Amino acid sequence: MSGDSAAASGDSAAASGDSAAGPGDGTATTGGAGVRTDRPRDDRRSLGLACLLLLAGAGILYVSGSLSWFSVTVPTATRGPMATSATGAQLQPAITAVAALLLAAVAATVALSGIARRLLGVLVALAGIAAGWTTIAQVITPPTPAELVSAREGLSTGGQPIDTSEVTAAAWPWLAVAGAVVAVAAGVLLVVRERRMARLGARYAASGTPTEAPTDPDRAAWEQLDDGRDPTIGRDL
Repeated sequence: MSGDSAAASGDSAAASGDSAAGPGDGTATTGGAGVRTDRPRDDRRSLGLACLLLLAGAGILYVSGSLSWFSVTVPTATRGPMATSATGAQLQPAITAVAALLLAAVAATVALSGIARRLLGVLVALAGIAAGWTTIAQVITPPTPAELVSAREGLSTGGQPIDTSEVTAAAWPWLAVAGAVVAVAAGVLLVVRERRMARLGARYAASGTPTEAPTDPDRAAWEQLDDGRDPTIGRDL
C-alpha cells in the first residue's frame, strides 16, 4: 500500500511539473501562486509599425509645412498687383517643430523601454493633437491679407489698402491634419503595445537562454515595474 501511494505521489508531482513547464514548449508558465507570467518581449512588428508611423507623420508634416497654404493678390508699390502666399511653416512654425519631434522620437522609441517609452508615446500623441488643432483653427480662421504680406519678406505695398483683397486657401493644411492623425496613432500604439514591444539589444540574446535574475531584490522589483508587472505577486510574505 505504501509503495502504491508513493508511486501515485510521484505521478502527481510529475504532472504538476509538466503543467509548470517553462517557455521552452511555447506556453506561458504559471507560478506557485497560480499567476500567469508575461511572455517575453518579442513583438518587433509593433515596434517597426510605430517607427514607420513616426517617420510617415514627420514626413507628411514637413511636406505640408513647406507648401503654400494661403495666397492673396495685393497691390505693390512698384510692380502693380502681385500674388503672394504663405507656407504652413511661416504661418504655423509648430508644424515643423512637431515634425522634428517625430523624427527624434524614432530613435527614442528604439532606445527606450518601459515607462519611458510610454511617456514618449503620450508626448507624441499630445504633439500630434496640438498640430492638428492649430491647423484646423488656422483653416477656420484664415489669415488676413496684411498677415500674408507680413509673412512674405521684402514685399512692400507702399501704404496702399489691401484689406479688400480676397484670401484663397489651398488644400495643403488638411495634409498637415492627416500627418497629425498619423502622429497620434503612433503615440497611442507606443502606449498600448509597449509591454510587448522588443527592446534594444534583445535580438543579441540567444533564443531560449534563461536570463539571470538580479541578486538585488530592489533592482528586481524596479525591473518588474518597468515591465508593467506587480513585483508583490508571487512573493512569499
